[in-house]
Amino acid sequence: MVLSYWLLIFTLYVFVLYKITGLENIKDSYKIFFNKEYWVNYNTIEFAAWMAKAIIIIPGLLFGIELWYMHYLTLTTSSLLIWASMKKSLPTLILFNTIWIGISLTILIRHYVQ
Repeated sequence: MVLSYWLLIFTLYVFVLYKITGLENIKDSYKIFFNKEYWVNYNTIEFAAWMAKAIIIIPGLLFGIELWYMHYLTLTTSSLLIWASMKKSLPTLILFNTIWIGISLTILIRHYVQ
């Protein structure tokens, strides 16, 4: 039941947000995913890193499931994303991924020490 409410609220919230931002702008941005030139090495790494984080965060938030072993993937992709962030000159992503490396290492160490 909670999942149904979440899905409804999420859908409405995102729709309103996209409407305010401009549906055409959002649609045009998503179209970039289908442009072969977009998928250079650092954009591919960035996409993989965000998806890896989603694989950990979503089951944890919605179902209380911790996929500890996925932190190997986020540790790798976050490390690569620091390099990718230098290509784009994005210091906020460097800091965020440095923090995420700390989170991943904490989860992995906790798993093996317990």
